Amino acid sequence: MVKAVVFDLDDTLISEKEYIRSGYHHIARIIEDRFSIDKNQVFDDLMGFFNVSSLNVFDRLYDKYQIEYSKEMILDLVKEYRGHFPNIQFYGDVLPCLTELKKLGIKAGIITDGHKIAQRQKLKAVQADEYFDEIIVTDELGRDYWKPHPKAFELIREKLKISFDEMVYVGDNPEKDFYIKTICPIKTLRIMRQEIVHFSKIYYQSIEEDFRIKSLEEIRGYL
Repeated sequence: MVKAVVFDLDDTLISEKEYIRSGYHHIARIIEDRFSIDKNQVFDDLMGFFNVSSLNVFDRLYDKYQIEYSKEMILDLVKEYRGHFPNIQFYGDVLPCLTELKKLGIKAGIITDGHKIAQRQKLKAVQADEYFDEIIVTDELGRDYWKPHPKAFELIREKLKISFDEMVYVGDNPEKDFYIKTICPIKTLRIMRQEIVHFSKIYYQSIEEDFRIKSLEEIRGYL
């Protein structure tokens, strides 16, 4: 019997690309203030660079505008990006799913990787504390405990007071979300959303999810 559904955050409950766009709008305003370059042009350039490669986007931006920069200037933009309060929202199927789980007496949790400041800002932006029984940001445990390390799953099991075989985990990233099933008897679901960042990633040690869904509306069939 399933007693808890635990979710990944990025591209499972919220759109990572929506967050990226929010962060780049923030950076674009900063660049406009500092260098008098139109923020709309800066935003378009940032998204263009990202769509080619997510690496060194801020370096490439400065290079394009022929702005001399230091490592500290890049780190400053990274800090601004991660620390900004994002303009994001849950996917449309999230709150109806959580309402259904609550009616069934099933608890809900989140396990999310990513830099702790950024992840906490995302969680605040969607008021996640109001909807979830437990939330674990793995970076707060230490970088070594990001998924696929099992520590966060062990902690959330204890906090939710359930056994592993009473848990369903829903994620999107093949590189880290589904390997847990080889360590703990957790049922895993992969949500196949449109425009997700990690869609084409390779499965970690070739371990695939138990089932695939296209919407959280389908979860009821796996409880």
